[in-house]
Amino acid sequence: MNNSAPVITVRDLRMKFGDRYVLNGIDLEAYPGQIIGYIGPNGAGKSTTVKIMLGLVEGYTGEVSVLGASPSDGSVEYKKRIGYVPEVADIYDTLTAREYLTFIGELYGVPADEAESKAYRLMERFGLKEVFDVRIATFSKGMKQKVLLISSLLHNPDILFLDEPLSGLDANSVMVVKEVLALLAAQGKTIFYSSHIMDVVEKISHRIILLADGRIVADGSFEQLKGQVSGGSLEQIFNQLTGFNEHQDIAEQFVAIVQEV
Repeated sequence: MNNSAPVITVRDLRMKFGDRYVLNGIDLEAYPGQIIGYIGPNGAGKSTTVKIMLGLVEGYTGEVSVLGASPSDGSVEYKKRIGYVPEVADIYDTLTAREYLTFIGELYGVPADEAESKAYRLMERFGLKEVFDVRIATFSKGMKQKVLLISSLLHNPDILFLDEPLSGLDANSVMVVKEVLALLAAQGKTIFYSSHIMDVVEKISHRIILLADGRIVADGSFEQLKGQVSGGSLEQIFNQLTGFNEHQDIAEQFVAIVQEV
């Protein structure tokens, strides 16, 4: 049991697109120092939940509180304490990394010279100092992902929302980012981590929340989730709790079609 006050509280969250509930009664609390793996099949409502917390989606019912503020109130103050890496980001790639990161830092209230200095030092740690003044349009996917990660951390946020943050990163960079997240959590930051890479979620998360059909079907540590089902890995647990156990049949049928002449 966490003795701190929750930094995120969600009660009976419901969101409808057309006649279908994408979220159908979500209840959760998140606390300082937690890395929460937020997982589920495509269309389960993961990104919608995060976008509601960020104030990017309206039209929901229920109670949502982030750092004591309700996104529906139109408050922007709490957003200064949040970092976000979306799964698909619109990045101003005609700018250089220096220009882009300084601009993002200023949006969060960091003075330009401080944002620029911090961005350069973070780019250097990622092995990217040589391209600090190069247009982002020329960057590889992995390089762009590193820029996005830096942009989400420039203002030292209290909550970090990450949607597939390791996309495009090489093995060494993945190890660095995993260690960074662990250190940030140890300092009391809350990290909301959404990914389809189950082995990473399994390894870094203190707590795993599994969504299926707009509802939470599991919430606990990896060890607690393992106790609920017979699966040994998070992928096996995921398949059992979401009712998806046809992957082998589908794969065999797929290959059979491929091999038709």
